Amino acid sequence: MSDKNKSRGIGGWLFLGLVVISYALVGLVVPEATSRAWMFFLNVMRQVLPVLGLVFILLFIANLFLDPKWIKHYLGTGAGLKGWIASVLAGILSVGPIYVWYAVLGELQAKGMRTALIATFLYSRAVKLPLLPLMIHYFGVVYTLVLCFYLVLFAGFNGIMVEKLIVQKR
Repeated sequence: MSDKNKSRGIGGWLFLGLVVISYALVGLVVPEATSRAWMFFLNVMRQVLPVLGLVFILLFIANLFLDPKWIKHYLGTGAGLKGWIASVLAGILSVGPIYVWYAVLGELQAKGMRTALIATFLYSRAVKLPLLPLMIHYFGVVYTLVLCFYLVLFAGFNGIMVEKLIVQKR
């Protein structure tokens, strides 16, 4: 049976129901605490919803333009040096919160992207282009270049190791 056909159960709905009941009971006993919690929830949703919108737009674009054959060819198991370079550069150039990229990378993995390249992408995010001038100012050019070189080198190494660990686990 595939993962998509498995039943997830009612655990999530049960938890949601218990939370709603708890808030209702607290609302009856201490209405001001419930009001503060509700305002906090609304503030969090104002911050999260635009990011979720961005995630859905990126997923839509990925589904629209990225063909699984293309992904398997350039970022799949047969991806050569170009795939590794693309993964490192994409990781360095990626911006925004990491949880946005998890959804996009999950979609790419479902279409055939290699696990090693996903790990390499995530590790390469440690090189932050906008912060390089500040780093050069505080630590110097040589230190910054050596650190960036090692970050990129170990991004690839970690990608290979993650893939080997995952293959052994399956």
